[in-house]
Amino acid sequence: MERKKAAEGLSRKIYLELDAPSEEDSASCQERILKALQAEGIEARLSVKVMRMLYPLCEKADWRVTVSLAYDGTGWQAVMIEAGDTSKEHYGLAVDLGSTTVVMQLVDCNTGEVLAMESVYNHQIAFGEDILTRIFYSKDQPEHLEEIRRATVDTFCEVMDRLTAASGIDTGKCISMVAAGNTTMIHFLIGMDAFCVFSAPYAVRADRPGFCSGADLGIPVLGYVFCYPAKANYLGGDIISGMVAVGIHKKETISLFFDVGTNGELVIGNRDFLLCGAGAAGPALEGGVVKTGMRAADGAVEGVRLVDGQFELDVIGEKDPVGICGSGIVDLLSELFLHGWVDLRGILQPEKSEKIALHRESEGEEEEYAVCYGPGLWFYQSDINEFLRTKAAAATMMEYIMSEAGIGQEDVSDFYMAGAFGTHVQKEAAVNIGMYPDVDRERIHTAGNSSLDGARMLLLDRGILKELDEILELMSYVQFGAVEDFLHKMVAASALPHTDLGRYPSVAAKLERMRRGGK
Repeated sequence: MERKKAAEGLSRKIYLELDAPSEEDSASCQERILKALQAEGIEARLSVKVMRMLYPLCEKADWRVTVSLAYDGTGWQAVMIEAGDTSKEHYGLAVDLGSTTVVMQLVDCNTGEVLAMESVYNHQIAFGEDILTRIFYSKDQPEHLEEIRRATVDTFCEVMDRLTAASGIDTGKCISMVAAGNTTMIHFLIGMDAFCVFSAPYAVRADRPGFCSGADLGIPVLGYVFCYPAKANYLGGDIISGMVAVGIHKKETISLFFDVGTNGELVIGNRDFLLCGAGAAGPALEGGVVKTGMRAADGAVEGVRLVDGQFELDVIGEKDPVGICGSGIVDLLSELFLHGWVDLRGILQPEKSEKIALHRESEGEEEEYAVCYGPGLWFYQSDINEFLRTKAAAATMMEYIMSEAGIGQEDVSDFYMAGAFGTHVQKEAAVNIGMYPDVDRERIHTAGNSSLDGARMLLLDRGILKELDEILELMSYVQFGAVEDFLHKMVAASALPHTDLGRYPSVAAKLERMRRGGK
């Protein structure tokens, strides 16, 4: 892990040995501290909270104190003073503020070490499983907006409490926090109506909120919460943070960064240009819509192999399977296609196996062909149709943005796949179904939770703040929903892996081997 010195981050803890006042030297406590900090090369201000603490703390500590400093975007502010040398107890928090899950890391700001990581479901879910429901719930309803804002803060507090329990370190002593989230999530955190994110002309309330007082937000940190800036309504701070994590804006070669989820956000470019876009991919990528789909939790099928006509399943938590998540769906569809159980249109072929039969999920529904992939678990033709639309949208986004940039996939040195879905999906399976391009697999990288990684990096290196301005200046934005021929391009990408099999030579070779009885 890359480690940064505390002096480079958004917070500092400085131990000071001060001279006690005398008749010859009657300088104030405030002046003594500020001059001692100046001797360390630090210009700072003292918060009201710290000034109230000066007496009797300084006298009782025999004028040996540690000052906690928080950077506010323009300079340093002293936000806490403690007796003795506590400079080794220097902590901060990095946050990925997701619409479903909030993930937080407790970081030792002296060493860069992650001391603990916890996650909880976002309490906003109580106001709607999807973001749009929450947006409409709070539209022009200040009391409802306050409910969602409070739920967001309560989520932060819950995960902070979990970090305290896990590490034994009081997270309330953390000086700074960096949060990365999409534009709607940041609006809700601050308490701003987010209907502008969804509605034309898409002029959001604030896209660069920057440093916000923890006290103003209701988040118990000593100093400030920095919110990563957004580029556009559907391209938020989580994507900017992810770009910082993978560093495509510093590279000479061209890279593509894709955060795959219900929405798809892409950036292609290098240090000279950055073309970005966003659009709806579909909930099927996260297990939504699929009848037996679920989030990646205990009991979810995350991997599938078809061996001698039987399914072998990898299940999260090594539990009995109760549903299937996004990575499992990609594996399942890949196996069905390679073994001929579905054709290139994604149509199930019942003559290929007894596991394919007419079935209905519940009473009142019409029967349709489905494949039984686990005990009592069926994957339906309508599930396949829905997922193919989703994968087609994702593939078309990549194809379109490369076309707009005037480059081919052979010109892209690295493909970074981020987000929960991009973290767990098997690259080979994603190529087999045409979700990922058919390129050298070493060029496809799992970026993991790049939003969280970027938040931690900024917490430890405030020099990244300058990079953010450069990134935003370089970026040009494309709204995929406004592209006239986008749906037409999606039709071609709806086939497995594509209507033009020549684009997927490795998949064509696999199909030929399977036809000849190979593997």
